[in-house]
Order: sequence, then C-alpha cells, then structure tokens
Amino acid sequence: MENYIRLLKYAKRYWLYLLISSIFMSLVSGLTALTAYLVKPVLDDIFVKKDINMLKLLPFAILAIYLLKSVFDFLQSYLISYAGQGVIRDIRQDLYSHIQELPVSFFKKTPAGVILSRITNDVNLLQGAITDAITGGIKDLFTIVGLVFVIFYMDWHLAIMAILVFPAILYLFSTFSVRLRKVSTKSQISMGRLSSIIIEGISASNIVKSFNMEDYEKKRFSDENNRCFKLIMKGARVKALSSPLMEFLGGLGACFIIWFGGYRVISGYSTPGEFFSFMAALYMLYKPIKDLNKVNNKIQEGITATNRVFEMMDTPLEIEERENAIDLDEEIREIEFRNVSFKYEDRWILRDINLAVKKGEIVAIVGETGAGKTTLVSLIPRFYDVTEGEILINGRDIRDYRIKSLRDKIAIVTQHTVLFHDTVLNNILYGSRTKGIERVIEVSKMANADEFISMLPDGYNTVIGESGMKLSGGERQRIAIARALLKDAPILILDEATSQLDLKVELEVQKAIERLMKGRTVFIIAHRLSSIKDADRIVVLDGGKIVEEGSHNELIARKQVYWKLYSIQLERSSVGVG
Repeated sequence: MENYIRLLKYAKRYWLYLLISSIFMSLVSGLTALTAYLVKPVLDDIFVKKDINMLKLLPFAILAIYLLKSVFDFLQSYLISYAGQGVIRDIRQDLYSHIQELPVSFFKKTPAGVILSRITNDVNLLQGAITDAITGGIKDLFTIVGLVFVIFYMDWHLAIMAILVFPAILYLFSTFSVRLRKVSTKSQISMGRLSSIIIEGISASNIVKSFNMEDYEKKRFSDENNRCFKLIMKGARVKALSSPLMEFLGGLGACFIIWFGGYRVISGYSTPGEFFSFMAALYMLYKPIKDLNKVNNKIQEGITATNRVFEMMDTPLEIEERENAIDLDEEIREIEFRNVSFKYEDRWILRDINLAVKKGEIVAIVGETGAGKTTLVSLIPRFYDVTEGEILINGRDIRDYRIKSLRDKIAIVTQHTVLFHDTVLNNILYGSRTKGIERVIEVSKMANADEFISMLPDGYNTVIGESGMKLSGGERQRIAIARALLKDAPILILDEATSQLDLKVELEVQKAIERLMKGRTVFIIAHRLSSIKDADRIVVLDGGKIVEEGSHNELIARKQVYWKLYSIQLERSSVGVG
C-alpha cells in the first residue's frame, strides 16, 4: 500500500485538474441524488394528487437535471482522464529515465523482456488503477453519500434495515482483494517471462533456424503462454464471481425492503411516493457500490504493478557521481590502473592490475576467453566501478570526474556493432548531434564508408533497419568507426572490432581503424593476434591477472603465455590455408 500512496503522489502535479473534476463529480452525484428524490413528488403530486401544475413543471425539471448531469459528467471524465494519463506518462518517463542511468551489470542480469514488461504492461495496469480509482472511485463515493442522504431523509427506519447488508459486502471486498492481488502478481511475472521469450525468439531468429529449433521455441512460448492464460483466467474467475455474489446480496436486501416498506405504506407510516423515492435511491445506490467493486479489482492489479514498477525504479544506480566531482576538461596525459581488482557478484574477474598508459600509446590486451579483457577496458568509462584500487587519469581518480565529462573523452568500437533503426546520418551523428553534414561525410570517407553509403537508395538518409540489418557486417562496422571518428575522443577502446569479419573485409576495416587510432591513446582487444603486432605494448591477461607485458617481438622471444597463444593461432591459420 505504501507504493500505491507513492503512486498517488504523482497526481499532485495535476491538482488543479483533479480539483475542478472533483467539483463536477460532486455536482453529478448531487444531481443523481436529486433525481431519486424527485420520484416522490412525481408519484405523490402527479399520480396521487393529480396536480396539473406539477405535471407541467416536473418533466422539464427532470430533463434539465439530466442535461446538466451529462455536461458535468463529460467535463469531469475528460479532466480526470487528462490527469490520469498525465500521471502514467510521468511514471513511464521516470522509469525509462532511471533505467537509462542504471549500470551495465543491471542489463546483464535483467532480461530485456522483463524490462519491456515493466515499461509497457505494468505501467498500463497502473493506468487503470489511477484513472479508474480516481474517476470511478471518487464519483461513486460522492454518489453513494448523496443517495444515502436521500434514503435516510425519506425513511430512516428502512435505511437502517438496508445498510445491514453492508458488512457482508465489505467482507467480500476484502476476500476478493487478497485473492486478486496474489493472482495478479503471478500473472504479471508470467507476462514478463513471455516478453523475454518473444524478444529472444525474434533477436536470435538466425540461430533458431540454423539449429532447427523452431518447434522448441514454439513449445517454449506455448507453455508460458498457457501458464499466463491460466493465471489470467484465475483472476477473471475472481472478478466474475464478485459481481454476482454482490448482486445476490443486493437481491436479498431488496426482497426484505419491499416487504418491510410495503408494510409501512399499508400501515400509513409512509406514502407511496416516499417509498418509491426510497427504492429509486436504493436502486441507484446499488450501481456505484457494484462499480466500486470493479474499481477495487483494478486497484488490486494496480497495487501489484505498482510494486513491480517502483521496485525497478528504486534499483540503485551503483555508478554514482561524487558530491564534489569536477569536469575532465584537460589534456589526457596518462591513464593508470593502480592495484585494481574487480569482483562481479561473488566472483573475482580482475586481481591486482597495475598498468600505466601514456598519451598516444597503443596498448593491446590479449588473453584467453574469460581472462577479463573486456572487463578491464569497461572500467575506464565506468561501466563498472573498481572493487579495490583506483584508475587514475592525469594522477586523479576517475571517480573524481563527472561521468558525462569522462565518457565524452572516450570512443568505443565493439565487435557487436550497435546501430539504431534510423538513417545512416543519424547513426553517425549519435552522440555528436551538433556536427554538420560536411564533417559526417569527411569522417565517412576516412572510415571507407562514404562509397557504399552513397550507393544506398537515399544515401545518408537511408533508414538501415533495426540493428542495421539492411547492411553487411563490414558496412555496419565502418559506420561505427565513422561515429567514433566524429566523436573525436582522445581515448579509444577497440573491443575485438574486426573479430566477426572475413579477412578481405577486415583489411578494409583495418585501414579505417588505423586512421581512427592516429593521435589517440588506444586500448585494443584483438581476436587475431597478427593484427596487433605493431602495438606499442601488449598486455597478457591470464585468470584476471597481468602475466606478461612487452612488444610483440619481446613476448615471442620469452616463449611464455603470449608465445603459446600466438603459436596456436598460427597453427590454426596454417591448417585453414591447407
């Protein structure tokens, strides 16, 4: 419930809309109660007393009431919907903004489908909880208050008898709320798993087809889909059962009221007009009480969704800026790893790393899979923070610099090229939106990309599809290099940037990379060791530790770890040629 109160606090931003809407709600409720009250003069004055003046007056009065009620109902509904939708928009924006600030470790351990389910499915459930709870709940409560006043005014004896059924209704409310909340939690978890399966099945379609796993994926989806269906139907049963039970209780109450009220009219304690006015108010009272049950169902689903949304929104950032952080606006003279160790969850990835890299130096980092190469370079832009030790730039801990200014100094090209469903131009401009088209074309030529871009249907304005699927691997990589060139950052990280390319395309991309490296401090993680022979220094990682360091020729001469790795690759390439 605490999170639901937190959810309602978002509504404070729209207090004026809520206030005006509440006024219109109260007017609608008052007019509803007045409609029930007018049953008495209609029956007593027109049908019993046969008053011709009341016959001329009352029908037009009722018409005016319904006209005003319709206008007020429209205004309150629109205003409350505006406020409710505004709250949902703000929550979705805050949630997505927070997700963008979360560390890389969060995305590694949280499936994309779960994140998508939070932003879409769970937030959509909040929409019902906010809009229906405010629109329906407040209006129904106002209506109930007005109608209860009418029934007590008409006949307080009958009113007391009528409200005796309320404790049973409240008990049903409580019982159904608990059951619905439990089912709703399970169904939303299942929906998150279903979203993950969908995303995995679509993004890995080539792997699915190459291993003939279509039937397996269909079954995996079917199993979770059926599980989700069963959970949703459990919730539907609870919802479907609540209304008939309440209706039955209402019917029991109505039977008793007709008997007791009829007795009072026959005995002369009440007039027919008073009794039917009472019954009209009681009948009208039943609908808002029944609607409150539906609102309650929405609120229970919303509470579950609220907990899940705020749980993600409260995920700690981990990578936080120090209070007195400064901008990194000076020339990068040296980057130093000093006694750096890093632990991911419960496993040490890096231990006691000491490494100093001067401005303009090209350092290659090699080692077997799992040695910690990518983790090492990921510490520089603070995708993760060191567990022990410190990384220094110009002798100052990088945690003393503002994160944005630190990352502005770093360009990264990875083996998994990330492109967006947008134009070539916007993909190259990503992160450098202020640069002009002339500079974009210039860096594209340097990246050996301008020629193939010019041959695309709309040139630089060609939309390249999700993840750049309309381009080849080499073309995507060259666009990524052009993007890095446009950023013009003094620190460059190349994480196996050519590992997925064939030799011919790699040679073309390598020329672009050589242009990219000029005048920069470069960290290279290379799959093919032959491509890093000209590096100023090669650092060899084994088991998360630096075990060797030196030039290519020096390391070959030592005949230790690097020599073994190089020899294995040389042997494999010879076999491949043969």
